[in-house]
Order: sequence, then C-alpha cells, then structure tokens
Amino acid sequence: MEIMKQGKRPTRRQKETIRASRLNPDNWLVERETPAELVLIPKISVEGKTKKRTIRKGA
Repeated sequence: MEIMKQGKRPTRRQKETIRASRLNPDNWLVERETPAELVLIPKISVEGKTKKRTIRKGA
C-alpha cells in the first residue's frame, strides 16, 4: 500500500496552471511542486483508488 502525502489547496498561480491543462482546480489538491512540474491528487477518489496527475510547467 502506497502512503500518500496530504495535498494542499492550490495557490492562484497554481490554479492558472491547472486551468491551462483543462482541469478544474476545485477538484484537485497539490501534492508537490518543482520548477519543472506540478503533481496533483484528486480531492475525491473513486472506490478508494487515487490517480496522481503530473503537469509539466513552462514551454
């Protein structure tokens, strides 16, 4: 069983990045942010399964 980190609410700048990836920022929490990527966790998991999403930042 994988131990998940707790997600944090996204900041305004992070929300803009999430929207640019065609996701609704109200449905996602930020697990971690690096200069190259943003790792997201869904707020609601289906049947106990969670799938992380990684968004590449920059061009």
